[in-house]
Amino acid sequence: MEWNGPQVREVRQAFDQVAGRYDRHAALEQEVGNRLLERLEYQRRPAQRILDLGCGTGQLCAELKRSNRKAQVIGLDSSVAMLKQMKKRSGLLRPLKGVCADFAELPLADQSIDLVFSNLAFQWCGDPTALFNEIRRVLAPGGMLLFSSLGVGTFNELAAAWESTHESARMAPFADILELGDALMTAGFVEPVMDAERISLNYPGVSSLLEELEATGMAGFLSGDIQLRESTRALEAAYEPFKLNDRYPVSFEVVYGTAFGPADGQPRKTAQGDVVTFSVDALRKTKPKRD
Repeated sequence: MEWNGPQVREVRQAFDQVAGRYDRHAALEQEVGNRLLERLEYQRRPAQRILDLGCGTGQLCAELKRSNRKAQVIGLDSSVAMLKQMKKRSGLLRPLKGVCADFAELPLADQSIDLVFSNLAFQWCGDPTALFNEIRRVLAPGGMLLFSSLGVGTFNELAAAWESTHESARMAPFADILELGDALMTAGFVEPVMDAERISLNYPGVSSLLEELEATGMAGFLSGDIQLRESTRALEAAYEPFKLNDRYPVSFEVVYGTAFGPADGQPRKTAQGDVVTFSVDALRKTKPKRD
């Protein structure tokens, strides 16, 4: 039977469990986050409200606030435990606002955000088009969407080794870069730019590899009737063809995306049909003057 990956409740529970140790193991997430921050140079205007979607422990929220001191920075995550870690980074001089919610239903007003920033979180969402539709709803016209996500080249070695250990072992699928780009276009974003890079991490043993997967929630992409720790020896044997200098490589395809919110009056697709949104300021500008 086909398995499409962890469900929203499973993702929330996984990150609640690892929040306290996440930062000690999230080397990939931190590196990609720093590379994503560098892309803020393409931002076209100062942001008054910034949304970090899937903020985790809030490390990047703090960086966004540091570089946008006058902006309100909102960290949104489905994990309460992660948001508690994020609040520890909030201070009197650089306050951060935490919001607990799912990506599919953002508790934010239409066109209320100037910059939507998201680092390695979109791979947890099963429907890219619905995700981008909701982001577009809250993004102001001309506002910027900047994100990174994991693509189809992620876990190539691990997937092959894992799926050979047991007949029930499965690896969740990742969205293709073209699928993400098409979803951006379908949602009505303008000037989308997509690119990808391959990052490989090498581990001294399967135990350390599994420890990091569990501590960062990534173990949720592996499914089967056997537990990870129970399959260590079988996984070691299956990994033999992929070893490099006695180390265990894990590949990640990191997809980057940049796009901008369309002008007022451009329709967006919803389950109820196309919806056209105008800002109050735009309506005021078009209001006829009285003699």
